[in-house]
Amino acid sequence: MITPGPLDHAEAVRYLGDARVEMNDAMEQLLADCEEQVLSVAEPKFLYKVLDLPCEKLMAGEDIAMHLEGCTKAVLFCATLGTGIDRMLRVEQVKDMSRAVVLDALASVAIEQVCRQFDTFLADKFPDLFQTFRFSPGYGDYPIDLQKVFLTELDAPKKIGLTTNDNFLLIPTKSVTAITGLSETEPPKRRRGCASCNLRGSCNYRQRGDHCGS
Repeated sequence: MITPGPLDHAEAVRYLGDARVEMNDAMEQLLADCEEQVLSVAEPKFLYKVLDLPCEKLMAGEDIAMHLEGCTKAVLFCATLGTGIDRMLRVEQVKDMSRAVVLDALASVAIEQVCRQFDTFLADKFPDLFQTFRFSPGYGDYPIDLQKVFLTELDAPKKIGLTTNDNFLLIPTKSVTAITGLSETEPPKRRRGCASCNLRGSCNYRQRGDHCGS
């Protein structure tokens, strides 16, 4: 079973755009209160499926071919915190937008934590295989409309209520789809880069024309 918590406050502050956040006792208390609220509402669920490679329906663009180079299997994965998080955020956006923003950041930390726990689960399940990092539709030139393929392959709408809208954005919003490659030999070390970073929309490094080195 995968359960998020405790949540990394420093990571949440990065999601908030850390240069704009003044850390003091009041902010620490707000983070703690919001963490408790997120964890009380979140209902994390995940699905995965192991497919043999090559698998044509997953291949579109050069980036995914490079990502899965040398891999013999691919693991399709999806995870969600559930609809309760979306309802909570909508209510808080009406009541207190500042608190809603912090809740949103901590929910992002929570779903990423679920993904990292799945990475560990996968490593334990396939101890003799190397795994790539997660790669999602919408990263680089990997088409975002493949969200539909992932969710259909995993039967996610029926099993965990995870769907997409007409723009292929996931519903509930605090959800992830991804593919991980499994290889008998260690894959080349590649930088994830900005295209595959969850912080790319609010990253202070990118705003000043720099990068973090990931």
